[in-house]
Amino acid sequence: MQINKIKLALGLVAGLSVAMPMVASAAADQEAAMKDANNWAHPRGQHNNQGYSALAQINKGNVKNLKAAWTFATGVNRGHEGSPVVVGNMMYVHTAFPNNVYALDLNDNQKIVWSYFPKQDPSVQAVLCCDNVSRGMGFGDGKIFLQQNDGHLVALDAKTGAKVWSVSNTDPKVGATNTNAPHVIKDKVLTGCSGAEFGVRCFIAAYFIKDGSLAWKAYSTGPDAEVLIGEGFNKDTPEYSALSVYQDVNGGNKIGGSFKPLPHDQLKIGEKELGTRTWLKPQAVKDGWQHGGGSVWGWFPYDARTNLVFYGIGNPSVWNPDVRPGDNKWSMSVFARDVDTGMARWGMQMTPHDEWDYDGVNEVILFDKGGKTYAWHHDRNGFAYTWVADTGKLVAAEKVHPFVNWATGVDLKTGVPNKTPNASTHQDYNAKGICPAALGTKDQQPAAYSPKTGLMYSPLNHVCMTYEPVESKYVAGQPWVGATLTMFPGPDGVMGGFAAYDPMTNKKVWYNKEKFSAWGGVLTTATGLVFYGTLDRWFKAVDDKTGKELWKFQVGSGVIGNAFTYGNKGKQYVGVLSGIGGWAGVAMNLGMTNPTDALGAAGGYAELVKYNAAPGGGALNVFSL
Repeated sequence: MQINKIKLALGLVAGLSVAMPMVASAAADQEAAMKDANNWAHPRGQHNNQGYSALAQINKGNVKNLKAAWTFATGVNRGHEGSPVVVGNMMYVHTAFPNNVYALDLNDNQKIVWSYFPKQDPSVQAVLCCDNVSRGMGFGDGKIFLQQNDGHLVALDAKTGAKVWSVSNTDPKVGATNTNAPHVIKDKVLTGCSGAEFGVRCFIAAYFIKDGSLAWKAYSTGPDAEVLIGEGFNKDTPEYSALSVYQDVNGGNKIGGSFKPLPHDQLKIGEKELGTRTWLKPQAVKDGWQHGGGSVWGWFPYDARTNLVFYGIGNPSVWNPDVRPGDNKWSMSVFARDVDTGMARWGMQMTPHDEWDYDGVNEVILFDKGGKTYAWHHDRNGFAYTWVADTGKLVAAEKVHPFVNWATGVDLKTGVPNKTPNASTHQDYNAKGICPAALGTKDQQPAAYSPKTGLMYSPLNHVCMTYEPVESKYVAGQPWVGATLTMFPGPDGVMGGFAAYDPMTNKKVWYNKEKFSAWGGVLTTATGLVFYGTLDRWFKAVDDKTGKELWKFQVGSGVIGNAFTYGNKGKQYVGVLSGIGGWAGVAMNLGMTNPTDALGAAGGYAELVKYNAAPGGGALNVFSL
């Protein structure tokens, strides 16, 4: 009866839930929680990664009356990404390193019910590439799942905080760490691997939620057997499995060399073992793919109807492209895998032979239209992609903004970008005016979708760069970047923006400029509101149809967390973590002032010190009517 009252008070309609029923799920409590819009039981709300809520108490007419309801200081500085988990009357809040966890009772003035303080070696911080961030937690089977920065995946009893089990997922001694939120799907919890800037060969892994035993692990590079590629992979799109996609890949690794796409009839399609065969000599270490990077730290959506999980793969190691000729598969790709076995259904590389650190790790968002499920992805390379989710057929690929200049377009049949020759990078050559910068037109900050409008809402980085690859020797556990960067505002004269796109065409519907990159994750609601945060401390609500600003509140530190919402005792709340950091804010947090420090972020984001104290103090900010 109480639940029904709450749903009525929040303007909910029966049957509005977007959670999909699943069979053989040990995480039945997670599935039940996601059916109630009062909860925020998944890192992005639901398995589809839409960042959408059916709660309807806060709307376009009254959002101007939104006031601060309560705040919670985490006691930890540096970048606070992701969002809390809310199940019933309990909220679970995480922090940046050392990844403390607090369980707060929403029915008792946010009293701390239990806390978890990991004992992590402080040296782990030195091998975290781009700030000491954590992107959140997972929930299911009565447990809270935390992926610690030191590689330990931990299951905590949701009621008591007691550690149920812990497994070692990565080894910081070789530069392998973790920043992603664990994702609970059926009887498994999925997690990734960070470390491409240390020459780590990364992967996605699935552990059984009951005891932490390994179910499967799929590497980003290497032999098909280790990438979990088998028969039927890319059967509907064999062009994605081409041996080489450019006419002269070896010549292309020299100044003036060609990266002209091969004609369709000259592609060797449906090839196998591409995770090794596309890493050509010369190599800086071993066979290249053995230290090939391919980090995985994004947000992993799941489609129950096809049993597929989707995710993006990051940049190849090292950033100097001249020492790794070839397409360097399967770095810079989006994959769809069977969640039970880990076997790949399809995979498409978005930036073959990456020359700019255009990580492909950004989130995939699932949405339905015309009886089909589609997968959408705003890549760091500046293109937005839409695929038919179960087959991988590419239906749209467009620049998110005209300033993107490293490629002119993408072939919809092959997925191959038509590179611009003067944007290519080469050792000891300073390539200038490349757009976007290495942090891409969007980094970790997840976009959101509204089934009400059928539009995607995406935060933007509007940043360009100079890029000079240099010689770099691989040493285990030491940074292995091999490039010097500077960053500066793009041609719009600002460093950020926020835009709405039609995902069936990826054409822009509306676009707002922001002084700095909009580094906060997005929330959409059933009442036409879109929430996001900015690096200069604003938390904003805009109209989903026009982009008109309807409300804003300035919090204590820049926002790189994800907006979220929940209901409690008949009232809807909207919240966001603040605490500046991430790639954009790490230089400010560490007091770096040389323009090339923090891989160019120090110069590009130097003005952040006029809006933020350093280091950024972590806090949770919650608002209500």
